[in-house]
Amino acid sequence: MSGRPTLGRILKELRNHRNWTLREMSERSGIPVSTLSKVENDRLTLTYDKLAQLSQKLQIPISDLFAETETVEAITARRSIGRVEDAIRVTTQNYDYYYLCTELRRKRMVPVLTRIRAKSLSEFGDLVSHAGEEYIHVLEGTILVHTEFYDPVTLKTGEAIYIDSNMGHAYVAAEDCDEALVLGVCSSDDEALMSSLMHMHELPDDAPFADDASARVRTLRRPAA
Repeated sequence: MSGRPTLGRILKELRNHRNWTLREMSERSGIPVSTLSKVENDRLTLTYDKLAQLSQKLQIPISDLFAETETVEAITARRSIGRVEDAIRVTTQNYDYYYLCTELRRKRMVPVLTRIRAKSLSEFGDLVSHAGEEYIHVLEGTILVHTEFYDPVTLKTGEAIYIDSNMGHAYVAAEDCDEALVLGVCSSDDEALMSSLMHMHELPDDAPFADDASARVRTLRRPAA
């Protein structure tokens, strides 16, 4: 256990040293009793403004309140090399997806190389949405980004966009571009994010082109170069 005191412990010791009740400290600091109680029990922390308020009202150095125990995440030493030949490939009518670093489980980010062939929303279909946020960086070609609440935006090679993935969205290749290549990084607290992304464009068996192998979703461990 760390020897550094928490903010709650600091406030409790200060209050006991001055023989104050929680209500007395609340009246002197201007911070509600319920808030102080949660802080003392390490169930809540305070914003910088509130810490400054405490420092001023109780006449103590604000630095004394910054001794709260830091949350340090364990070092997992996880590492994965992302190579296209080792990617999981999912092919749809509009896209070729290459999911990278798939041997890592419960990732906070899902990196995906995507080759875009669709050139219009009518060709793409309905806008898609999923949990989290995503960053798309154009590596080759030009794309048109359609989103639910914004006008379409054109992105050229080297340009990028960051969006809320819960918002309906679609990426299509520009009219003067045969296809485009983008690097996407999706992030979400949902541990099943990668699985949901891989099956988002899966086609029903009764789809008009369901018998066309090039249009069906398929997963390959080692795609052809």
